[in-house]
Amino acid sequence: MKKSILLVAILLQSWVLLAQTGPKGLNLNDKAPDFTAKDQNGKNISLKNELKNGSVVLVFYRGQWCPFCNRQLKQLEDSLGQIKAKGARVLTITPEKEDNITKTITKTKASFSILHDEGLRIMKSYDVAFKVDDKTIEAYKKYGIDFSDANGVSNGANLPVPAVYVINKEGKIVYKYFDADYRKRSSVKDILDHL
Repeated sequence: MKKSILLVAILLQSWVLLAQTGPKGLNLNDKAPDFTAKDQNGKNISLKNELKNGSVVLVFYRGQWCPFCNRQLKQLEDSLGQIKAKGARVLTITPEKEDNITKTITKTKASFSILHDEGLRIMKSYDVAFKVDDKTIEAYKKYGIDFSDANGVSNGANLPVPAVYVINKEGKIVYKYFDADYRKRSSVKDILDHL
């Protein structure tokens, strides 16, 4: 019990610091940066090509070890028919290694593309990436989460703010959800309302 209380206190300190000094995300009406990355099937996915077919719901998630991320991805999978009915696709971006992406798919049954962000290029271009502080790294290790193992050496102890962007066919951001508190997530209803 004491470990849980200590972890919560450390995480609260991290959220306050992150909210003050961390990434801010892109803004509404910004042009969404293009990217290309491999999905879980080894297929190269580019935002530019996906937008030719309709809007894109772009979701940044932390990893298969995060129950809040898994819940969000499961909700998106459960609502995928509604999202597709509005002419949109879901793309998710994660720093986690490919074998952990497989674990995410097992836990969430996700059928949409999950892209490994090698070198954090996508997360940085959307201004969602941040370096996890040393106290939080040590606290997570006590719960069996080692960021270097989860994300690989090149991505290390870096995570995204779990942001969501809806990008229209013209490549413009028409919806943004961005909260440094990883427990708070965009609702599927909000996403659908902006498609």
